[in-house]
Amino acid sequence: MEREVVWAQWNGEALEHLRLTVDAAGIAADGVIVGVEDDGQPFRLRYRVRCDPGWRVREVDVDPLRPGASSIALRADGAGRWTTADGEPVPALDGCLDVDIRVTPFTNTLPIRRLAPRPGEARELAVAYVAAPRMEVTPVRQRYTCLEARPDGGLYRYEGFSTGFVADLPVDADGLVLDYPGVFRRVRP
Repeated sequence: MEREVVWAQWNGEALEHLRLTVDAAGIAADGVIVGVEDDGQPFRLRYRVRCDPGWRVREVDVDPLRPGASSIALRADGAGRWTTADGEPVPALDGCLDVDIRVTPFTNTLPIRRLAPRPGEARELAVAYVAAPRMEVTPVRQRYTCLEARPDGGLYRYEGFSTGFVADLPVDADGLVLDYPGVFRRVRP
């Protein structure tokens, strides 16, 4: 499967293009985002997420596409251990199986696909949270609850424990967010 998806922020201040490839070797997501930071400064960045066939994150690269700016390059073993691309352990992320990049709805797909919860089932998890475009990574706790599952998609409740943020996310058959109320909406296809 190869998909291309475009999301826009509800306020019109950001646009993302995602190219997603899923095959027997695993999952490859390549996204480009152009937007405006909370302080009014424009930004652009590119992210790449690679997963094994079970949707376990193996590589995360986030590049702010600014000269001299720091990038994030992390590797994971799929069992909760993380390193830098140079092989240095990142013990603060121990136990995190997924990544959540703040400026994209794509990373909500990762736990939805990996966990595949049934209606009424809730799963708590630790994720490596990338506060882009600030380029900071911290572990955070989240919960996903399956509210509805259908062959053409479903509805999942996302809860961020550190922020208290809650959103009900409708997704398509591939687990890609259609609408992230107040934050992102799919504009293509």
